[in-house]
Amino acid sequence: MRALLPLILGFLAITAIHAQSFEKTKGLEKFDGYFDFYYDVGNDKIFLQVDKLEDEFLYVYSLSSGVGSNDIGLDRGQLGNEQVVFFKKAGNKLMLIQPNLKFRAITSNTLERQSVEQAFAKSVLHGFKIEEESNGSYLIDFTEFLMRDAHGVSARLKSRKQGSYSLDKSKSAVSLDRTKAFPKNVEFDMMLTFKGNPDGAFIRSVVPTPSLVTVSQHHSLIELPDDNFEKRLYDPRSGSYPFSYYDYSTPVQESILKRFIPRHRLKKKNPEAEVSEAVEPIVYYLDNGTPEPVRSALLEGGRWWNQAFEAIGYKDAYQVKILPDDADPMDVRYNVIQWVHRSTRGWSYGASVRDPRTGEIIKGHVSLGSLRIRQDFLIAQALLKEPFRGNDENYKPMLDMAIARIRQLSAHEIGHTLGFAHNFAASTNNRASVMDYPHPQFEVRGSKIEFPDAYDTGIGEWDKVTVAYAYSDFPKGTDEKRALNDILEKAQKDGLRYLSDQDARPMGSASPIAHLWDNGKNATNELEDVLRVREVAMQNFSTDNIKTGEAYSVLEDVFVPVYFFHRYQTEATAKIIGGEDYNYQVKGDGQAGKQVVPRAQQQEALKMLLKTLSPDVLAIPERQLELFPPRAIGFPRSRESFKGKTGVSFDPLGVAETAASVTLSLLLNPERVNRLVIQKGFDNRQVGFGDLLNELLTNTINANQQTGYKNEIQQVVNWQVLQHLMHLADSDKVYPQVKNQVLKSLQQILKQSTGKNYLYTVELTKYFENPANYKLKTKAPKIPDGSPIGMDCMN
Repeated sequence: MRALLPLILGFLAITAIHAQSFEKTKGLEKFDGYFDFYYDVGNDKIFLQVDKLEDEFLYVYSLSSGVGSNDIGLDRGQLGNEQVVFFKKAGNKLMLIQPNLKFRAITSNTLERQSVEQAFAKSVLHGFKIEEESNGSYLIDFTEFLMRDAHGVSARLKSRKQGSYSLDKSKSAVSLDRTKAFPKNVEFDMMLTFKGNPDGAFIRSVVPTPSLVTVSQHHSLIELPDDNFEKRLYDPRSGSYPFSYYDYSTPVQESILKRFIPRHRLKKKNPEAEVSEAVEPIVYYLDNGTPEPVRSALLEGGRWWNQAFEAIGYKDAYQVKILPDDADPMDVRYNVIQWVHRSTRGWSYGASVRDPRTGEIIKGHVSLGSLRIRQDFLIAQALLKEPFRGNDENYKPMLDMAIARIRQLSAHEIGHTLGFAHNFAASTNNRASVMDYPHPQFEVRGSKIEFPDAYDTGIGEWDKVTVAYAYSDFPKGTDEKRALNDILEKAQKDGLRYLSDQDARPMGSASPIAHLWDNGKNATNELEDVLRVREVAMQNFSTDNIKTGEAYSVLEDVFVPVYFFHRYQTEATAKIIGGEDYNYQVKGDGQAGKQVVPRAQQQEALKMLLKTLSPDVLAIPERQLELFPPRAIGFPRSRESFKGKTGVSFDPLGVAETAASVTLSLLLNPERVNRLVIQKGFDNRQVGFGDLLNELLTNTINANQQTGYKNEIQQVVNWQVLQHLMHLADSDKVYPQVKNQVLKSLQQILKQSTGKNYLYTVELTKYFENPANYKLKTKAPKIPDGSPIGMDCMN
């Protein structure tokens, strides 16, 4: 015992030396963690103890409670930017510094590294006065840094034209219940109030006192992962997002821009085994506030990804569980699927916290809008024949379809947080990826519409490719680059296609196979099927599409997805015209090069698109028009209702005009018509802009006159054609060849209209007298909100 006494005394002496004692912290509540900190309840202050100077760590800010408006975009659980930072002493201050990781020199040569560090600016995020120093440890007042608008709430409100706001610190405070300390991270939560003058309707619709907007911002200080993470090279064919930086130590013959993929850390316990558990599995946690039956659907859909991990030899390496009741969804230790409420339906999205040095995903965070399921329910309710005839409780078919969409959505958004991009070409491969946007599939059976397979179930074949590329753990001695290329070449041989966001938008993009919310290998054939579904649904629509006791005004809103049911397949079909089929090629991969869509396919697409301008398609059956009386008090039209020009009355011409304008904006898109000029120049047998223009005029302005109600529809369609053509001629984005052909056609229309159509004569005469000052007339009513189907993707 006497021999041990000196050792014990020595240990106590060392402990006393390193134990910190600050005068300012006496009597304050202490939190022991990655950084120790103290809370002063009397002054509502946080004091941070810093004993790790110039040691890098990760700083992340986010919103723990939001505004609740999809249009504004400040959601509960929204992640901000992650930043590698460190503290550096400078006189009587500690500076919080963010190094510039975009430009690096990855070399053992210290001076070479320093030369790059000194060449590019860094950022000092904050300067803290040292309150006290004790044994090499520093105490700083951290409150001001935390109680600031790190997330940019006031800037977002201003950019969305909702008003000018500033932080009111008198109405802000530390949220101590969500301020916690753990060994590898500390979490701070602040209730912040912004005061200002509300200018916009969005902020007024969601805040009880719009001049005072209170949210909560969260701050995390996190220990960086160790250096054992293995970066994986990015390949544009892989389906992953790129993560990049510049390495100035690179030999001259190689590119200084380095591209890798973001991914979670995942290793087999036994890399040599065909099937192995993971050293540490990837676990996602579902928001424990999610109600049933959505909870079970999200768990099931989220777990689909395990099929892909099993395919590369992992056992239980990917899991989805319920978030513990005492866990905070903003805690970096948890990958979270969060159920987010807004005042209107909107996009869901998958974000992540990454190590900016390596791209390692530290935390995946999915935000799922709670109202999107209701839109899928509405679509099913609208398309079913008499769903509530004699039974107002017959909601199960609609609910089943909505739940099927939520399962797929869970998998989709988790996929983003695993590092995967959209694959909008997957619908041409028999729904090969959950990373596509799926349109519900319906079938006409006799006089009814059914949907036994509205949405797919399970992970897709393309998703297995992306997981294999990103997460395969290869045995020692494997040539990883070759093994990864083999994965992608096999996918190519299997006929799988991959194209992402830039190739899928309806305006500007040229791919005939990549689109949002479409189905099938052939967009034109699918549009024909969709129009048939729409026709049957309109004929079947009745009072039994709503429950007993509901206002007829609700019928009008239920009818919206029926009437515009073809809108997305119309967009997909339009991309065939002037379309170019291509892949993300790399040298030596053997993929086919760019090919212009064959003439016959373009002609069929044009024929089907012109059908969407026909009064026979645009006319709502007169029996159904009787279902839409003027709106009842208490049931005003919303952004998801039909717009019109007849006041409270339903406008059957306005909705036709809107639908026609959608098709015309696609057909006469400047980038599309320019491509038609080019393809005709290379191959005179191809469809050119002149061909499109002639067919358009033949089927509208020069078509045989209809009678009655359909004639009135034809007139509003023709007027929209004229307006769109004048707009195209006035565009500075089209080639002179396009302008020339449009002006020639307009002159011909003027000649034909003289003495027959007073409106055309007057307007075209004004236009040709002074085109620069002519103001286009009669915009079509705005189409109701549609995308997202069953929700609205901010990715």
